[in-house]
Amino acid sequence: MIKAIVVRQPGGPDVMRLEDWTVGEPGEGQVRIRHTAIGLNFLDVYQRNGLYPMQTPFVAGNEGAGEVISVGPGVTDLKPGDRVAYQGSLGAYAQERLIAADRLVRLPEGIDDQTAAAIMLKGLTAWYLLCQTFVVKPGHTVLFHAAAGGVGLIATQWAKALGARVIGTAGSAEKLELAKAHGCDVVINYREEDFVARVREATDGAGVDVVYDGVGKDTFDGSLDCLKPRGLMVSFGNASGVVAIPDVTVLARKGSLYVTRPTTATYLADPKDLRAGAEALFEAVLLGKVKIAVNQTWPLAQAQAAHEALESRQTTGSTLLLP
Repeated sequence: MIKAIVVRQPGGPDVMRLEDWTVGEPGEGQVRIRHTAIGLNFLDVYQRNGLYPMQTPFVAGNEGAGEVISVGPGVTDLKPGDRVAYQGSLGAYAQERLIAADRLVRLPEGIDDQTAAAIMLKGLTAWYLLCQTFVVKPGHTVLFHAAAGGVGLIATQWAKALGARVIGTAGSAEKLELAKAHGCDVVINYREEDFVARVREATDGAGVDVVYDGVGKDTFDGSLDCLKPRGLMVSFGNASGVVAIPDVTVLARKGSLYVTRPTTATYLADPKDLRAGAEALFEAVLLGKVKIAVNQTWPLAQAQAAHEALESRQTTGSTLLLP
């Protein structure tokens, strides 16, 4: 038996309990790993609180790094002792777990376990947002909400390295300084300032090519007014609530706009895409284009406190649970 954070019914952080959990031996195509670091993400919150309905009970968490302990039949490209990491596979808040071998990526020299656990979901999200959903190139201007968050700090640096002009929003002076230090050319406090007016001012009235919005309800409508005609609104999160568009003709009135709601589950479904994204992400980190900020760590047993901090917007950069 190992220790794991188990959710037996949807609700607040208090529904997560540290329990004994049976892992078992790996089956066909599976690997058993021992975690050394576990990533914390808003996806974990949505699954825990019932926004994304889950079959209970389940072990929370979707991102981690560690060491291969044993492999099941049919696994030929991994062996005990290999350092690996993953994202998007429920069951991360545990000392050990089983996982499909094709959802793991081997870690290269220079990427330590804590960095890997901090970047797999957030960094691969940044990768598909910037390189797949909208291909950012020199000359583009992008607006990134929650620029001091886990995805934001990675994406803004990467967008800058790709040649874009980056406008970032955050909710406090401290977070604005952090965003500025991680690639943003212009920073805006979306809680105290009219971010639409500021964006229009910063772009001489032209607007931006693309908005990346993980905040959701609080920023969605204003974000549409920040776009150029035929610009793309990328809504990839719901930190402030779920977005609704009751009247789709608003997109016509605001300039024939495009809207998309991408997910890692779709963009990284094919193991080939997962590995291509991971290679690009690791390269960006190793070359210094993207520097990773792990700004909070909690013991695994304190997952409740970690969720409370994340939901109350007290965190910046990446947060880890340590088993």
